[in-house]
Amino acid sequence: MSSPNQPQLNGAYYGPSIPPPSKKSRSYNRPGRGGGSCNPLSCLCGCIFNLVFQIIITIVVLLGIAVLVFWLIFRPNAPKFHVNEATLTQFNLSSDNNTLYYNLRVNMTFRNPNKRIGIYYDRIEANAEYHGKRFASRNLDGFYLGHKRENNLGTEFIGEQVVVLGDDRSDYDKERTDGVYNIDLKLRLRLRLKVGWAKPKFKPKFECELKVPMTTGGRVSSPGFQRTKCDFDW
Repeated sequence: MSSPNQPQLNGAYYGPSIPPPSKKSRSYNRPGRGGGSCNPLSCLCGCIFNLVFQIIITIVVLLGIAVLVFWLIFRPNAPKFHVNEATLTQFNLSSDNNTLYYNLRVNMTFRNPNKRIGIYYDRIEANAEYHGKRFASRNLDGFYLGHKRENNLGTEFIGEQVVVLGDDRSDYDKERTDGVYNIDLKLRLRLRLKVGWAKPKFKPKFECELKVPMTTGGRVSSPGFQRTKCDFDW
């Protein structure tokens, strides 16, 4: 209980005066000022970036849908290629000057497995290689292969070529003893696919790993040549 002689307080503050807020502090509290504002140039660049990004995403999605629809309609399959027969009557590598004397004949089958796609073989370059070294090359006549069609072609490689085998010389000596040579046939292609009105162009290749027996006097080294399926690479 308060003393009767103590004066009553009216709730007023009698301490030191409170200084008014500075202009700097007041500026931070004003809306639309300071770091929350957007530079017009920055805002424009951001809008353009978002627009370009959305356009790119839209194009990618549309292309994906187009590829899916194309695949569902046409169901494209890679062309097929086999070497049916290979005959080797000469394959002599000189130990004096590394000259390879060769006589190789091959019979090949091109097949189009597609039901709705035709294939134009505009250019066919056939290369024969031995242990990674090309020793012969031929250009074959082009042709058109319709739906579910196949075409047989034959060619021959006859001549001589300097082939430096190096450490692979021992492999040649062994294969000569066995009578079977590991020869690679590689076809570099320039073709067009006939898909409705469109004819897209491609430059794929076929690669064949052949085991070719030597034929001497009409007799083939055992075992004979086995029909070989070749790899296709876009």
